[in-house]
Amino acid sequence: MWQGHSDLRRPRWRTRVLVVIPLLVIGLITLGDVLAPASVRLSPLLIAAPAMTASFAGPLLTACVGLLAVGAQITANAYEGFLGQPGRLTEVITLALVSAMIVLFRAVLDRHMRELNRVRAVADVAQRVLLRPLPVRVGPLLIASVYLAAEPGAEIGGDLYAAARTSNTTRLIIGDVRGSGLTAVADASLVLGAFRAMAHWPVPLTDLAAYLDTALSAERTEPPDKAPGAGESFVTAAVLEIPDDQPVVRLVNCGHPPPIALRDSGVKTLEGYAPALPLGLGHLVADRYHSEVFPFDEGDQLLLYTDGVIEARNSEGTFYPLVERLPGWNGAGPQHLVDRVHRDLICHTGGHQGDDAALVVLERHRVDR
Repeated sequence: MWQGHSDLRRPRWRTRVLVVIPLLVIGLITLGDVLAPASVRLSPLLIAAPAMTASFAGPLLTACVGLLAVGAQITANAYEGFLGQPGRLTEVITLALVSAMIVLFRAVLDRHMRELNRVRAVADVAQRVLLRPLPVRVGPLLIASVYLAAEPGAEIGGDLYAAARTSNTTRLIIGDVRGSGLTAVADASLVLGAFRAMAHWPVPLTDLAAYLDTALSAERTEPPDKAPGAGESFVTAAVLEIPDDQPVVRLVNCGHPPPIALRDSGVKTLEGYAPALPLGLGHLVADRYHSEVFPFDEGDQLLLYTDGVIEARNSEGTFYPLVERLPGWNGAGPQHLVDRVHRDLICHTGGHQGDDAALVVLERHRVDR
């Protein structure tokens, strides 16, 4: 979902094509002013030429078109023999001054656009560092993912995912922070940082979940933020572990929508017997985390998602029926499944994403024997 920001200016060939329009306007107005009766004055309309040029070109080209417009007005008045009249001189001076103001406004706009592009570039780098793209392949797993941020112009929100390797195991997390805005992004950053710091160590999966809970809970001992909802956040998350040498997936579900397994036999939701409380609320119970084991063999696919997917509504208020849509979509690779669900979700919502949404598809690579 990440894309680079466009350049400040249009491509040169497009500018060269568009500049023909104000040049034609100058020519037609000048010709009409010369051929029309003396009582009809068209030359004041020449200001349209630099004005329209400023909409697609920079200050230099706009200034050139403005000078051409002023020159054309002087030429037309000289041809008619009226250049020395006070009224005609006033028109020429007015055109020159207004053209100069247009050039000045365009120069200021370009400067602001350059500053905005620099800010966007820094924000883009920060977002990429925070939510790193998942690898296409890690260990025996093929991975595909997509992130849909609800905030216009943003590439990350309160949803999160990450992957890490131990010596012979792949660990993943997918989560959803309560709330939205900068507070949600901050909590997502905290959980991702804690996961990346601990997931590489060969600790039990339950200990990893407990560490994430402790890292998030520790924030509540800090001075409270003034942002709405600060200090009250929790994160629903699914923490998974997939060994290279065993056809299973181990799961600690912390109040998150359960993963969905897709295999030749059909679609199955990996509902656990004892889901834990979301991260940040684990201190409320004594026996906090349990790891559950589910089959995950070669060729099987595992779909991880956030509630922004299953709670997406269409124009009639109907939730997106993810489980009902999945049969028949598996078997063509993780990227195909992600693209299929993504397109279908956008079609269901009409392109209006009310909440952040994330999709991750894993497939245990089918080994040729």
